[in-house]
Amino acid sequence: METRTRIRRIVNRMVNSSAALDATFAALSDPTRRAILARLAETPDATVGELARPFAMSLPAVSKHLRVLEDAGLLARRREGREHHCRVLAEPMKTASEWISRYERFWEGRLEALARYLEETAEKDEEDDEDEKERASAPPTSSTKKRRAPARSRRRH
Repeated sequence: METRTRIRRIVNRMVNSSAALDATFAALSDPTRRAILARLAETPDATVGELARPFAMSLPAVSKHLRVLEDAGLLARRREGREHHCRVLAEPMKTASEWISRYERFWEGRLEALARYLEETAEKDEEDDEDEKERASAPPTSSTKKRRAPARSRRRH
């Protein structure tokens, strides 16, 4: 029974981690949200108005973007009087970066293997081309002369 409980916990953690990773990548998929995070990296604790200023959109539209970032755990808001201050939360970005790094190592290995294969294939093709050129430039010998097949009768029986 204890093993099943442990497996469930592991699976739940994986599912929750996957959902959090999905939310992070979904939030980062929009260029406006990426720009907001970049501004927050330069100006920590910026107000919503300060974040909205460079964008040609309404304050409610910017607030929707902030809500997506907040729901993904990438941003924290605090209220100070009538102003909302925002700051970046790094943990989801760190998790996404670790996930990308795992696949980067995998794909680098695959791409290196592909590059080796292509180099070997290119070398073999060059050797084959050289052999073909040598054969083409050599005078024909009795073994390289083509023999004609006997002519077939065109008449049907």
